[in-house]
Amino acid sequence: MIFIRFKPLCVAALLLGSPLASLAQVLPPPAAPIDTTHKYENPAGYPTTAKKPFLKSKLFRASIVPAILIGYGASTINGHGLYSSYDVKSDINHLFGEGRHTHVDDFLQFAPYFELGGVLLAGVESHNDRVNLGLVILKSEVIMLSSVFMVKTLTGIQRPDKSDMLSFPSGHTAQAFLAASIVHTELRDKSPWYGIGAYTIATSVGVLRMVNDKHWQSDVVAGAGFGILSAHLAYLTHRNRWGRKAIGRDVGMTPMWSPGGGTGLALTWRPR
Repeated sequence: MIFIRFKPLCVAALLLGSPLASLAQVLPPPAAPIDTTHKYENPAGYPTTAKKPFLKSKLFRASIVPAILIGYGASTINGHGLYSSYDVKSDINHLFGEGRHTHVDDFLQFAPYFELGGVLLAGVESHNDRVNLGLVILKSEVIMLSSVFMVKTLTGIQRPDKSDMLSFPSGHTAQAFLAASIVHTELRDKSPWYGIGAYTIATSVGVLRMVNDKHWQSDVVAGAGFGILSAHLAYLTHRNRWGRKAIGRDVGMTPMWSPGGGTGLALTWRPR
């Protein structure tokens, strides 16, 4: 009986030259087992984003300043608060006297809009295009007017001059601060002075409403909060970018024919 002893090196050479060795080189390595434990949590496969806490959300940041203004204004109604509306009225009468009246605030409440229009005509580009800027202004005006009118009706606070029971909050001040907020949002990337000028005008409107004996301090401060909040809500809820793309992308016309006889056109619209 003859025994043949192969050295390891010879065995390796034979294996490398054999068809089995070539096949072993072509075949891919075995895949790892698939984890199907969470396969139903995201069946569409879209990437998920972690939800931000409320204190870091856009809604909280947009409402914190208006909430402070509205809350402080409500706390100083009549004789309430550390520096109540009655205290402010007494100081204003001491500084400016009684029986004064001017109509400047009736026109000055819209002055921030004129500032915005003049800047745009001068060639300065706003944050939004003209169509979306108009939509934001329209939406914010609806929010402000409806909310101010509702609160005026529900509270029923008498004006300082006793003309009616629609004192709280100040609509003139809300209008002025609404327009100033839009100016600040649209032009803050160009220069902060546009917003500073608009808010200065809005503050002067609030002061004149108290000097004219048309509103209390509480009305003016809360009105500023309502104006700013209305503008912020309009921007947060604005999603229609109609001015940034051609309408032809969303509207199409296709010829159609029916077996019963007759031809026509099918109009399709795909909103986004």
